[in-house]
Amino acid sequence: MRVVIAPDKFKGSLSAPQVADCLETGLLAAYPAITVDKAPMADGGEGTLDAAVAAGFTLHKVTVAGPTGQPLQAPVAVRGREAVVEMAVASGLSVLPGGILRARDATSLGTGQLIRFCLDAGCNRIVLGVGGSASTDGGAGLLTGLGAIMLDADGRELPPGGAALTSLARIDLSGLDRRLADVEVTLAADVDNPLLGANGAAAVFGPQKGATADDVAGLDAALAQFARVLARGTGPLAVELLSAPGAGAAGGVGYAAMAVLNAQRRAGIDVVLGLTGLAAKLQGADMVITGEGSLDEQSLGGKTPLGVAKAAAAAGVPVMAVCGRTPLSPAQLEVAGFVRTFALTDMQPDVQKCMTEAAGLLEQVGREIGTALIGRDGAGSSGKAEAGLTPGMH
Repeated sequence: MRVVIAPDKFKGSLSAPQVADCLETGLLAAYPAITVDKAPMADGGEGTLDAAVAAGFTLHKVTVAGPTGQPLQAPVAVRGREAVVEMAVASGLSVLPGGILRARDATSLGTGQLIRFCLDAGCNRIVLGVGGSASTDGGAGLLTGLGAIMLDADGRELPPGGAALTSLARIDLSGLDRRLADVEVTLAADVDNPLLGANGAAAVFGPQKGATADDVAGLDAALAQFARVLARGTGPLAVELLSAPGAGAAGGVGYAAMAVLNAQRRAGIDVVLGLTGLAAKLQGADMVITGEGSLDEQSLGGKTPLGVAKAAAAAGVPVMAVCGRTPLSPAQLEVAGFVRTFALTDMQPDVQKCMTEAAGLLEQVGREIGTALIGRDGAGSSGKAEAGLTPGMH
């Protein structure tokens, strides 16, 4: 019997590879003869690098400018001529010095520098995962990291950050890295917001990055100026893309990536499914185990567990879900495609303890699943919904 373990991270507790390891330990303790194939997953944001490394990419550390300009070491994953860049590790909220929010002057420069490293490494396919950004600069910093120059009316280079773009008069793209013309960039983004307005990058995500109401208005105006100037240099596509789904992702990095790098936006989970080759791993598998920290309504909108469940359904393989907690009903979980769901809070009701003790609890779940699967070895394909795997159990 072969089981594929394909979870996302349990945020604030364990990474996806750690979750997979814990479940594997429990499974093998209960059922030593079982074959386990681990495929840690992500939805295009935090954890995408972990998923890439588990899929055979090599991690490289690159010195880049952090979100406030201070240098930091950021990882990037490379496999052959393919690379994965995770914006959060270079320009994210998680790497802000002292955790101090800098909505007006945080920059995406470091992310552009990571992309340049990928070009230097000979990559011609780059996945750009854009969750968790600290900046609202429309991707001006990213373009600067690739050779563009942002200038004011007097020809002086602008300081970094979104607020400074109100003074933008010209974007010099003559120094933009020419290798980009031969590179396929995929924007891994689930955010479908436009760049500007009430549903735009500044209004929706600015407050999460420390923006006051006045800051939001100023940043939105600055992004509008950025778009106007960019359109003068690149043509009407830059205007059309203002309202494109994903233009507002990562403080507008989605907009710059699509307008200048010709990036194609795809749902994060679909991108990671491709990177990890999950479809091939599912062929001939008897069971898939997926999950994430909170399996909730947001998960049903296309997060990792649902993406894995859909891929498994296409391969005719039943799926179990493991999570820290779930408010979903058994009926909702069954409709989502899970034959059984395990929530750690059913074993440890104290949420804080549940998070700190997640490793041991996941091993316990693995043992329970292994015990339930023992009787299936040799049962054939007709045994895929035997006792212990009844749909809707939770």
